[in-house]
Amino acid sequence: MSIGRKKHEKSELFTTSQGIATFVINRPEKRNAIDYDVMNELQQAVDYVKHDQLVKAFVITGAGSNAFCSGGDLSVFHELKTSKEASQMLTKMGKILYEILTLPKPTVALLNGTSVGGGCELAIACDFRISATHSEMGFIQGDLGITTGWGGGTILLEKLRYQEAMEMIYSAQLYGVERAKQIGFLSYVTSFKELTMRCEEWLAPITHKPTQVLQAYKEIAIEKWEQSGFGIGWNKKFTAVRYCGSRLSMKKRFKRSSLKKHSYELHFHSNIVNKRKMKESRVSHFASKYMKDFLD
Repeated sequence: MSIGRKKHEKSELFTTSQGIATFVINRPEKRNAIDYDVMNELQQAVDYVKHDQLVKAFVITGAGSNAFCSGGDLSVFHELKTSKEASQMLTKMGKILYEILTLPKPTVALLNGTSVGGGCELAIACDFRISATHSEMGFIQGDLGITTGWGGGTILLEKLRYQEAMEMIYSAQLYGVERAKQIGFLSYVTSFKELTMRCEEWLAPITHKPTQVLQAYKEIAIEKWEQSGFGIGWNKKFTAVRYCGSRLSMKKRFKRSSLKKHSYELHFHSNIVNKRKMKESRVSHFASKYMKDFLD
């Protein structure tokens, strides 16, 4: 039962008596793409969840059954003309994703439909992903000649095994729920009709715990990330270095001096610069091909 509801222009936030706050991207006609309004409304929702002690879990989903989120709204972001404008957009959403990642409460991406590009970045920022059986998901940016722009590639490498994460971003393929669950991207799969109910049931053993306990466990992960320097990209160096027509690219190189003695090296950002120059007309061709399949 909902005990509180806030409606915005492009989203909705409601809280149940079990302490589950759900943020719904309400742009089904745009396949729940993210623009500046959605960014601002999502930021407000994150702030609310963080500070309200009655909220024990945060769920993000999309309206309708076609799409969870199709990433950034290309009709809006195509209007970005300068590197500075691109940097502001990427930094804004990147910081929101990092706040979701480090939110001191359990978070769930409730995949009501297709999740591609930036939509997958949003999903991987959450602690858990619960999906409808018909959903597909993929980091399809590579097919557009771009990289992940909001830091989702970095988070993917932190949460999945290296080979599964790299295959997912390298291939830019769409994954069905069976394959996604097999590699650990999904926690639970159910029918679309029962998606909300099953999500609440799945969360019940978690939300029955005291809020302080949930926060304490999440702080363990947050402290681990902070000690390793994981958050540096969002807090200090989240900068766009090049913008070419509709193409956004990020360059991130982070050094982990405290971990140099280890026999392995972890890269804390997958958004490297693609050195191959691409004309705007070619990018538009890739974008048009993608839009035809996912945004019509």
